[in-house]
Amino acid sequence: MAIGVWQLLLDMGILSSVDQHLYFQDTYVFYQFSSEECSYLYCEFEREEEWQNGVRLLLQLVPLIPSRAGICELSHQKIEDSEESSDEILARLTSAVQRELAAVIALKARKSALAQDEENSDKHVTVTEAEAAADPQAGMMCKLQERDDIGRIELVQKLARESCQFLQTDKKEQEKSEHQDDEVTMVEVKEQDQNVLVLKKVQSCGPAPQAGSAESDWRYVVVSGTPEKILEHLLNDLHLEEVQDKETETLLDDFLLTYTVFMTTDDLCQALLRHYSAKKYQGKEENSDVPCRKRKVLHLVSQWIALYKDWLHEDEHSKMFLKTIYRNVLDDVYEYPILEKELKEFQKILGMHRRHTVDEYSPQRKNKALFHQFSLKENWLQHRGAVTESEEIFCHVYITEHSYVSVKATVSSTAQEILRVVAEKIQHAEDDLALVAVTFSGEKHELQPNNLAISKSLDASGRIYVYRKDLADTLNPFAENEESQQRSIRILGMNTWDLALELMNFDWSLFSSIHEQELIYFTFSRQGSGEHTANLSLLLQRCNEVQLWVATEILLCSPLGKRVQLVKKFIKIAAHCKAQRNLNSFFAIVMGLNTASVSRLSQTWEKIPGKFKKLFSELESLTDPSLNHKAYRDAFKKMKPPKIPFMPLLLKDVTFIHEGNKTFLDNLVNFEKLHMIADTVRTLRHCRTNQFGGDISPKEHPELKSYVHHLYVIDSQQALFELSHRIEPRV
Repeated sequence: MAIGVWQLLLDMGILSSVDQHLYFQDTYVFYQFSSEECSYLYCEFEREEEWQNGVRLLLQLVPLIPSRAGICELSHQKIEDSEESSDEILARLTSAVQRELAAVIALKARKSALAQDEENSDKHVTVTEAEAAADPQAGMMCKLQERDDIGRIELVQKLARESCQFLQTDKKEQEKSEHQDDEVTMVEVKEQDQNVLVLKKVQSCGPAPQAGSAESDWRYVVVSGTPEKILEHLLNDLHLEEVQDKETETLLDDFLLTYTVFMTTDDLCQALLRHYSAKKYQGKEENSDVPCRKRKVLHLVSQWIALYKDWLHEDEHSKMFLKTIYRNVLDDVYEYPILEKELKEFQKILGMHRRHTVDEYSPQRKNKALFHQFSLKENWLQHRGAVTESEEIFCHVYITEHSYVSVKATVSSTAQEILRVVAEKIQHAEDDLALVAVTFSGEKHELQPNNLAISKSLDASGRIYVYRKDLADTLNPFAENEESQQRSIRILGMNTWDLALELMNFDWSLFSSIHEQELIYFTFSRQGSGEHTANLSLLLQRCNEVQLWVATEILLCSPLGKRVQLVKKFIKIAAHCKAQRNLNSFFAIVMGLNTASVSRLSQTWEKIPGKFKKLFSELESLTDPSLNHKAYRDAFKKMKPPKIPFMPLLLKDVTFIHEGNKTFLDNLVNFEKLHMIADTVRTLRHCRTNQFGGDISPKEHPELKSYVHHLYVIDSQQALFELSHRIEPRV
């Protein structure tokens, strides 16, 4: 019933889909009210009784809506457009899902055709011949094997629209055919009649380990398997040359990026210790292969540390593991001198500055050396002791009920430090202001200058407000709109290029701090993963605040002439953000200008010069969501790094892969899915290949920096609409 109500609102034009969907979906789709329906000042259902009557009316109308179940037709425009975006869509689906998708579409088309055939039994239905159909009278079979095969799905859709019949093929015959196709390329490793590893034969893209052999151009990549067997295959595939072949390097990176999905860090540590210390490997092992196997494990551990950096400091299992394996290397280096290179690498990683020769690890001197090593200060393992004190968050200091100043500060910041920033932002004397913690139950507590201003529990229990002090030191809150009326429009006097540069610098500091693993946690651990996605959350929050900042600045500007200048200035800033390859702020500014409370300002937009309207139209086209944001993706690919992507869209891509593919298939890890997720996550690495500099090197602008770092925003859509109707009332 609830979905029916939303569908009714969509059909009536009260709601509109950002992605132009015709049918309501309640997950991962964005909707907005039409501009004419967003007026809170003229709401006909303002009183509770009228609101209930309105809801009853909607419920009465819902049964009159035609049922949407089973509808799989798309508009002609959508069908035509799908040819352009099909490769991108299929790239996010594993081969197993592709086959299932084709089967479902064929089944739906067959049921639809048979139902129509029963109603129109006198009508002759032509059976269309298609590829892979041996008998024209037997219908067709749609089968997907490769990612670029979505054309077959489009063919099925086309045949369904032409009322063609789809006859079910013999299941055993189909399974036999699929088995014949797969037996050459797929290898299944079994233990006790159970699959433990599935590999796919693919053409190698890099140097093969055995040059000149018949198999040198082919490799086996992991499709699915148990965690232990995937790790074992990875270690077997590693070789100890300076440069790994592309497939092995990718497999190693995929595994390290996504292992937390299917095993704990403790499980990985124990498995690596078993592989390092095993007396035999796969039942038999020559003595010369022992150091080779140990070096492979150490190489994997080195890559793991290099990828995760300080993340491993926070895990007790990994810290204990590194101590243990370091002791093992000390034990083995005398017997296997070839391990000395790996030992030095470990000492470098762990921050142990003293170096030793092989002789120092002889049985007579080993205990002394071991004692000395662990009597040193282990810088690497102790580095993160005060991580919570230096952690940065956005502190929202509310001026009124619906407006706040966003202050990026460390958890250890004092109330005096925060108050100094807010006083400068709202242009009041610091001595006349005070910070007050207000709980949602109404309790108030004044923060003293040396008090810690930020508490992680405060967000859940209340807010921080800035109050004025009168002559008797009585605290009084700011009245609604009182503070905003006193603000001067400082942004009009700022250089747009320099302002865009400061936005880029701020966004880059947030973006460069995001660990690739945060995207994995965000996707797979939607609940309780805040501590693992702190940097990612900051950048997403910043994007939302920039959008609100644009609307706030425009709607707080009452004079029409200055408001027109402000809109022109924001259009120029958006263009500069694009030129500086900061797509996160670019999207936020364009969306802020397109906010319903701003876009309805017809008097303002009428006075915008034609060249600015044309520029804004060009910028808007880059944010067009059609064809899965094709315009943005094409433009972003052409940009050279360093660059800042639009993070919400990157997260949408990862989520699409996750939701569209199962993580486990027949109790095996679906590693094909994890490879696609890791490949998308590696976008961060590509974007951060270089550092910003050269033609866009920043200049020192303290005032600009302070302005950009501490944005003043109104976070209530209702308050924004009230401002919008106040400066340009509805005619």
